Amino acid sequence: MKLHPSVTVGLHAITAYDAEHIAVNGRRMTKSFLLTPQKIVENWPPDSFDKLTAADLDSIAELDCPIVLLGTGSRQRFPPPAMLRGMIEKRIGVEVMDSAAACRTYNILMAEGRDVAAALIIECAS
Repeated sequence: MKLHPSVTVGLHAITAYDAEHIAVNGRRMTKSFLLTPQKIVENWPPDSFDKLTAADLDSIAELDCPIVLLGTGSRQRFPPPAMLRGMIEKRIGVEVMDSAAACRTYNILMAEGRDVAAALIIECAS
């Protein structure tokens, strides 16, 4: 799906996505990554929801954003509450959704000027 540009000059916006990639400002990303309006952390380790670890979630908490959108791939899947403990203890709100929904929600919140991070799993073909 191609997304329409908005008033986000100088910020990282998601400009397109499909099952195999997510584009940030037109740049095609094919591996899972972390995103804030000011920063991209490439090659975030999980290449599927099943490989998501507590350490992966702790790396999201290090971004120090009060809102985190966890895109779990092609479908919404919830990590065990114990894995989210680090973010909960830091009072970080975590919304879990499929990666396509996380892309759309990220753009809305980012365009509103919200301090948001997206952790986006791009599932690798087996």
